[in-house]
Parts: sequence; structure tokens; C-alpha cells
Amino acid sequence: MLMRWSWAVVVLGLAPEAAWAQEVVAPEDFDAAIRRLEEALATEPSGEDEEAQPEAEASLPATSGSTPQWTNLLRMDAATLTLLPRRGAGNDEGFVQLEPLVALGKGESFRLILGAPVRLRLWGGGAGAGLVRKEDWDTLSDWGQVVRLFMVGGDTPHSVWVGMMEGYSLLSGHLVRRYGNRVNPDDHPAGVIATGTLGPVYAEAFASDVLSARLMGAEVALDVQHVLFGRPPVPGRYTLALSAVHGWGRGEGASRPMTLAHLDATAVVLRRGHKGKRVEAHLLGGWGGRPGAGGAWGVVAGLGVDALSPTVDLRARLEARLQRGGFRQGAFGPDYELARFQVAGPASVPLAEASFPEGASAYGEVILGWDAVRLSGMRQRHLLLSLGVEAFSWGRVDVDGRVEAQLFHRDFSLGVGGLAMGQGHPGARYLVSGEARWRVLGGNLYALGQGGTLLFPTPAGTLRPGAFAAVGLGVDNAR
Repeated sequence: MLMRWSWAVVVLGLAPEAAWAQEVVAPEDFDAAIRRLEEALATEPSGEDEEAQPEAEASLPATSGSTPQWTNLLRMDAATLTLLPRRGAGNDEGFVQLEPLVALGKGESFRLILGAPVRLRLWGGGAGAGLVRKEDWDTLSDWGQVVRLFMVGGDTPHSVWVGMMEGYSLLSGHLVRRYGNRVNPDDHPAGVIATGTLGPVYAEAFASDVLSARLMGAEVALDVQHVLFGRPPVPGRYTLALSAVHGWGRGEGASRPMTLAHLDATAVVLRRGHKGKRVEAHLLGGWGGRPGAGGAWGVVAGLGVDALSPTVDLRARLEARLQRGGFRQGAFGPDYELARFQVAGPASVPLAEASFPEGASAYGEVILGWDAVRLSGMRQRHLLLSLGVEAFSWGRVDVDGRVEAQLFHRDFSLGVGGLAMGQGHPGARYLVSGEARWRVLGGNLYALGQGGTLLFPTPAGTLRPGAFAAVGLGVDNAR
């Protein structure tokens, strides 16, 4: 559908084999019907799969012995989709949307999901409008949507992940945090994330689009304790990390390039584990800037806590930030793919040209997964909550969040997400989206409904408001 709220948060802090006390989010485009498979799929590069965005649906057959079995899932959705203008900006359009999906996996190390929505026009679109909605397939990057997920390596230190990016954070998260590469409803790229380790060095690199030069970056973390005293029993207790991200400004519409860099230090000050329960607390600090822009810099300091039990997976962070010369932490965030055309607020200019006010801010983030049964061994959740809030000293507040619940023996799933940027000032930006699925007749057939608001970039560089609604049926072999 146009917007899907999924989950994939990966944290490299609690697990000894990847304990870097930093957060990585590997995104996915999963819905109710394939969550269990995709969850297994996206053994994302870290702890809450990315927030493991998946839904507990497809019950995967248990493997026996040391050789994992191949698993598969087939699915087809059929729905009516209506795109509506807001404030009289254009005409409404109606479509029949068909969405086939094929998923294949083996153990925790290999996943492949292929499928994309095809929207066949029923009405609207103006003179010359074709049968298939052309905005979904008019650039090379749009063909990336066919690959919903390709993953090799699982949550091992060496892995490659390709697919939709939703809520992605690059390790420390001070440059790229909670980023999504399909916030623009006419843009459907596939991103790539690669991780690797060599001795005391852990590295992660990403590109938001494998078929076009758009947003690219990398972060390299050094285990200081390993360098000074040899390999420690638990890696990642004291780390230094350097990250750099470049926005090429290409893709669906062009914008001015922008480069940011950041240096981070992290120290784990508490680590406890007993009978399936683990708690970790770490202190962090960092400095960042905009190369080539004198006086553009920022400082951050904060505290992070990760807690894991058989039924609860909690990650929280609180930071104090200082911004100078137009630099801000998390500039490549949930709103970036719209802000690169036009920032939220009174100034109707692209992000790379905007003058961000000097000041300070407080940033908080909570990611919570809860299951009434147990979390161990599966990534599906009865409740998933992800919320980020930043309040600035000059009166602006930014909020983005997602919540998803499964009820009635997981037959009913409900997901709601929202974005509010620039609250407290003229030109604030708001987006909301929701999806519901109800499985009937033993679970292989389900009804679905979706709706929400959208912002479409225009050739003039402005954002045209719109909305969407969809209802339909789907069938799969998840149960």
C-alpha cells in the first residue's frame, strides 16, 4: 500500500557477540501476513530488528537437526485505492490495487521477498492518464520496490540487507535517525545496508537507493578496550565512532547536495544479566559539523538504557543537544525525503538551504516490544511502540512515532503511525497513517483497510497535500 508502518530496530548493545552499545535499524516493508516470516527474515543487523517491524503471522515450521529448512510464503492482496486531494489541490483518482508477494527463507541467514503493488486506474488522472499509475514506475529507482527484502548473514557481524528502509538509524544515530526512504509517496527505492567487523573495528555503510545516487553514509566504530588491552570478554564497552553522510540530492526530484560528519564516544557503565533478563546503561557524547560550512557544528551528550526480559524488550535514550551555524543532529531523519524539497516551518526552502536557528534541544526516544507469551526466539509482538520527540529551546517540537497491536489470538492487527514536524511555529507538517487486518476462515483469508494523509513533491519544489484510503481482501499460506 502507499504507506506501511513496520518495525525493525536492531541494537548492538546487549548481545555479547555484537555489543557496541549503539543502535542500528534495518527497515522492512512487512505487514500482518508475513511478519513472522519476515521477522525471521530480517534478523536485522542488531537487536530489535530494527525495530523488528513485523507481524506475527506466518508460523514457520520448526527445523530439526543442524541444517535449517527452506520456508516459503505466497500472498496476494486485492484492494480498491483512492487518492484524494486536500484543499482543492487537484482531482481524486481511483485504482484497483493488486499486490502479489513471494517470500523464501532458510534459517536465520537468508531471506528473499519479492513483490510490488500494481495500481490499475479506474477513474481520474486527467487526459492521457494510462491504465497503470505512471508515478509508481516512472524512474529507475521505482523498480527497486520489487525487492521487498533480500538479506544474507542475518544478525552476524558480516551481513548485507536490501529493501525498504523504515525507521533506520545509522549506529549512533546522530546523523541518520529514524529515516525512511519512501516518505515521498511517488518514490519507491530499495536501500542497502552492509555491516562488517575486523578485530576491534566494526563498520556499517548504507545507501538509501541502490539504483541512484541519493543518500549514502557510513560509520566506523573502534573498540578502545580491545585496542589497549586485547580482546575483552564482552566487546564494545568503550567505543569511539566516526560517521559521515552525504545527500546527493538526486532521485525523485533534485535538491542541493549536503554533507555532515559526526564523532561519537560511548561508555557502558552498567551491564547486568540473570535468568533471561539483561540490562545495560551507557553514557554517550559527540561532536558534529558540516564540512565546508564554517561555524556549522553541534554537541550532544546523553544516556541510553536497554532492558530485555522474556516478555519485554525496551530501549530508551535521552540526550541534550546544542546546535550552531545551521547544523542539527538527526538532520537525515523521518522527514528528510520531504524536507529536502521543503522544510517544515515558515521558510519554504529546501533543507540544504534552510537556516536552522541556533539553540539547544532535548531529545528522547523509546522503543518498546511486549508479548504476553514470551519474546525469546521470535520477533513478533503483541505490542510494538516506537516514539521519538525533540523539543528545541526556541519553541519548536518534532514528534514521530508508530504503534502496532495484535489482538484476538493475533487474528486482528492494528498499526498507526504519525509525524509532526515544526510544531509551535507556522508551517508545521503533519502526516498520519493507519492499517488494520482481520484474519478469517482459519487465518488464510484476511480483510484489510488503510488510510492516511500524504505530501506529494511538485516540480516547483513545493509539497502538495493529499490523502489515501484502501479496502480489500488478501489470501496467503501463512497459517
